[in-house]
Amino acid sequence: MAARTMESSTSIRRKITLNDIAAGCGVSRATVSLVLRGSPLVNKHTRARVEEELRKQGYVYNRAAANLRRRTSSSIALVLNELGNPFFAEFAAGVDETLGQAGFVTLLGSTGESVEREQAVLSSLIEHGPGGIILSPAEGSAAERVLAAVGAQTPVLLFNRELGGNLPEYAHWDRLMLDNQHGARLATEHLIAQGHKRIAFFGGHSDSSSCRQRHAGYVEAMNAAGLPIAPRWRVETMPTRMDAARACAELFAAKPAPTAAVCYNDAVALGLMLGLNQRGIQPGRDFALTGFDDIAEAAFSMPPLTTLATDPRARGRQAAQLLLARLRKPQADATTTVAQVTLVVRESSGAPRPT
Repeated sequence: MAARTMESSTSIRRKITLNDIAAGCGVSRATVSLVLRGSPLVNKHTRARVEEELRKQGYVYNRAAANLRRRTSSSIALVLNELGNPFFAEFAAGVDETLGQAGFVTLLGSTGESVEREQAVLSSLIEHGPGGIILSPAEGSAAERVLAAVGAQTPVLLFNRELGGNLPEYAHWDRLMLDNQHGARLATEHLIAQGHKRIAFFGGHSDSSSCRQRHAGYVEAMNAAGLPIAPRWRVETMPTRMDAARACAELFAAKPAPTAAVCYNDAVALGLMLGLNQRGIQPGRDFALTGFDDIAEAAFSMPPLTTLATDPRARGRQAAQLLLARLRKPQADATTTVAQVTLVVRESSGAPRPT
């Protein structure tokens, strides 16, 4: 009797496997696995049978089945292209704030604008089973490589940059973008209104979609005003302060030199200020410039920086909310949200000095 009781107890404790579920509802083990991962490849009738068998056999207490029931895991991955930029520190704080309120843990990774590093970070984070990924792509990122790293079933929100190549229709990846082109046009129009005619576009690389969009806005404004654009007035740099400072001399390598610059972002603008000061050129007085992002430091730089306000913490909260909405409706059509930007005029964009 005692032996039979022990045997019965062992049977109760036996772990239910995917093979048990597959046998119970007459499908393959692979089909059960697809259902657990939320794959769109399984039709709704088969999915319903598998889910019912999961509940009947008690597989709901398994972690994978719990994920199926909740349609997510307990974590979300956030992968940024440049963690040293204060903009992304604020953005990450907004993401973490909203995810924390929803009961999620944020898994953070940084790529440093390296496509190879991005692949390694994504591949590592996906092993932790995040419910979704918020990705600000590195320069030159391709959709095919990112898709290979994370899989089509992982919800992804792209922030501020597009991926090269094409995504398959079944990858329902959402986008949250800044109004880059319009913002750069506003900045350029402001400098033109100040009386500047020789205006450079400074910083960033053409491998970045956000940089291409901002440069397009600059070109639009210059063309609309009938102003020439000299090829040497397009200076490419890493979107960082130090690389911008090092590239400052390129603006003055030939005559006539520009009197103002539309900078790719605030970090680049602040770096250009450093480079100008090293050359004895006073920003805002001898040379005008604008930024993009309105990080906290922009209002306290010397001089205070004219820039495009994007409210990075609010954008972080918005990104998290969009991904959470995707988790609630995994098969909804992909969306693109464009966040508006506002020109904030400060002292860095003064009128040109009389010659």
